[in-house]
Amino acid sequence: MHAVHAPLRAIVLLVGACVLFALLDSVAKHLSQTHHPLLVAWARYVFHVLLMAAVFLPRMGRSLVRTRRPALQVARGVCLGMSSVCFFSSIAYLPLAEATAIVSISPILVTVGAVALMHERAPRGTWVSLAASFAGVLLIVRPGSALFGWPAALPLLAALFIVGYQLLTRKLSGVDNGLATLFIGALVAAAMLAVVAPGRWQWPDNWLQGLLFVLMGAIGAAGHLLLVRAYEHGSAAALAPFSYTHSVMAVAFGLLFFGQFPDSVSMIGIVLIVATGVLMAALRRVDARPIED
Repeated sequence: MHAVHAPLRAIVLLVGACVLFALLDSVAKHLSQTHHPLLVAWARYVFHVLLMAAVFLPRMGRSLVRTRRPALQVARGVCLGMSSVCFFSSIAYLPLAEATAIVSISPILVTVGAVALMHERAPRGTWVSLAASFAGVLLIVRPGSALFGWPAALPLLAALFIVGYQLLTRKLSGVDNGLATLFIGALVAAAMLAVVAPGRWQWPDNWLQGLLFVLMGAIGAAGHLLLVRAYEHGSAAALAPFSYTHSVMAVAFGLLFFGQFPDSVSMIGIVLIVATGVLMAALRRVDARPIED
């Protein structure tokens, strides 16, 4: 029997993607203090699309937008865009670490969604993990805490859109080119948000803010490209535990950039969510081991 493992190259790529996503969230939180989250989300995808088009369109041409399942691609792009709107709206009010931790229940919700909608077999510990994750959320947004209120529902809503996005990504895996799926999703999100974002238009206050808007697209595109490359070199089961680097970096960046650190009870909730997710990923990794005669 050979253990399923992730090559060091795949781990480094995935960790790099998680660091970039946490950095993207930090930039979005900064910009959401002065600009409407709809505008921030729109800019994030517009510059993502422009940068990917500049890099890949010359050599890929029409194949960058070619799809066999246009309806699924549009639905995936809508879920992607809405997840960003909900999350960017949440971090305009909530600390980065806590909001990211709440969204981190999405992998377990994806598993539940795959069981309910795609009739997959529930892995070991699914329901216990789901209960433990929600217990962690309740510790973070407990009544009486500074986070208790309607903004705490936004990262949960973002997590639900992420579930839709990831389940649709599974459906499209092996159907369309991975780079095309990455580009079309961002294109659909940018087009959808273009309908509502102009009404929230506000010019950057200075050249640094303008640069940050462009950097959001660059960071997001780079993060997704690293993610695609990571899964080309390692299996999803082997890499899943390392995806929680995002939550760890959110705590670090929240303290570094915003001087925010979770209180002791919230920290217990964050640790519970991350630990549950890592344990669930580890169990799935064991189940994914090939068996030899």
